[in-house]
Amino acid sequence: MKEPEHQQNTEEMMQQVRLKANELLLREEWEQSIQTYTHFISLCQTHISNPKTRPDQKLQKSLCLAFSNRAEARLKTRDFDGSLKDCDEALKIENTHFKTLMCKGKILLNLDRYSMALNCFKIANLDHLCNADSETLNGYLEKCKKLEFLSRSGAFDFSNWVLNGFKGKIPELAEYIGAVEIKKSEISGRGLVATKNIDYGSLLLVTKAIATERGILPQSKTEDLGENAQMVMWKNFVDKVVESTSNCKRTHALISMLSVGENEESLEVPDISVLRPESGQDCSFSNEKIDMGVMLNILDVNSLVEETFAAKFSGKKGDYHGVGIWVLASFVNHSCNPNAKRFHIGDHVIVHASRDIKEGEEITLGYFDVFSPLKTRKEMAKNWGFDCHCKRCKFETDISLKHEMGEIEMGYELGVDVCTTVYKLEESMKRWMVRGKMKGYLRASFWKVYSEVFVSEKLMMKWGRRVPPMEVVVDSVVEAVGGDERVLRVVIEGVKRIGGGGLAEMEKMMKLGRGVYGKVMKKQALRSILS
Repeated sequence: MKEPEHQQNTEEMMQQVRLKANELLLREEWEQSIQTYTHFISLCQTHISNPKTRPDQKLQKSLCLAFSNRAEARLKTRDFDGSLKDCDEALKIENTHFKTLMCKGKILLNLDRYSMALNCFKIANLDHLCNADSETLNGYLEKCKKLEFLSRSGAFDFSNWVLNGFKGKIPELAEYIGAVEIKKSEISGRGLVATKNIDYGSLLLVTKAIATERGILPQSKTEDLGENAQMVMWKNFVDKVVESTSNCKRTHALISMLSVGENEESLEVPDISVLRPESGQDCSFSNEKIDMGVMLNILDVNSLVEETFAAKFSGKKGDYHGVGIWVLASFVNHSCNPNAKRFHIGDHVIVHASRDIKEGEEITLGYFDVFSPLKTRKEMAKNWGFDCHCKRCKFETDISLKHEMGEIEMGYELGVDVCTTVYKLEESMKRWMVRGKMKGYLRASFWKVYSEVFVSEKLMMKWGRRVPPMEVVVDSVVEAVGGDERVLRVVIEGVKRIGGGGLAEMEKMMKLGRGVYGKVMKKQALRSILS
């Protein structure tokens, strides 16, 4: 066959492959379109590298578009690494290729690299002549600017969403790391430590999940049905994490640095900058696949059960369940006298200070209900696979050896008159000379009976002089274990009981509200929740 004829046949074949790839892309058959574009790219590169082939600008443009389209398809399959490589190859051919710049910007936005994404959209905007895409492009530009600002400043505001009754689109969130660093922990392994004094309610971090799985679990009398649903949810979650680590080297590296629950003291302490999405530290990440046994151990130790912001803040109930893995949040250890709280919005976890935190103090969360007696907390810690040795647990363990404490605990379990329990505990603390936070620890353990007394007008009239004022108890509990919705609710009921209260009472409720919900909304929105 003569050379021109052979070249013509090759070009016709490439044209057919290109058209087929485009068709598959339009039909959203992502995997097949990726394979077909790969075939076309290979044919193009072979043809271009042939020394007998004349330089062909049209073919170069086709190759650029093929890389761009394959990047788009790979983005749909969440193969971020492969998609970025294709974008870079396309931009080598045409460095201002609009479609590729848009695709790369979207990938970087998915990876929370806001500044880099913004740069892509800015370059696209410089050479953009088509008005049809102007609105979309401007939308991306504004979104990147907003997220970059939030990531840098932590100036989140959920006010409008709260005032709208948690309806409509949830607030846009960016990854944010506040005044914290990762260090060796006195509690277990590694932990997050404050790098400066942090005020009550201040934001500590906002971090996006590697993967989540959510669903409505059936409320059935058949226990097996519920367990099967949970197993399906867990399997789906594991599959998502495996896919994420396969598609992104950075995700693979971040998951790999988490604990498997053994040899905690030997684990390397990473610099927190590695966890910043725009750190740019992906080049040395390993390609070695994580063993499935290791992966399951990592997820078992580090996964968090999820609650939605709306469910928690608007009082909604239901059978909603969720599980996810948030790398930065995984470094926060448990304590029964925690100084932080977390809540979930979409795929993000938000952690804020629930009481004042000193520089050098470790950030801690309650993995379970810390407003429970020592015996209950020990059982819950055992279910989590650890023993808690925090100051509160040590103190209460010593106190539990006292005979009177045994009687008080037994009365609590048997449902003895709540006022009697409160009175006995307060009198015992006087005799034992319990002071400061230690009082708050015990009051938090028996908060259920304190709250029943404080919300009852009848009981307060009868026992008011024999129990400490509500304000004193609340202050000691919050200082010891941080803000909590149940404490805030009792304060609100107490204010209502005495006729609404004045400015001082409202300011106290607002301060308590900051500890419970964080400084993520203006006063008007916080008041709407408190009311």
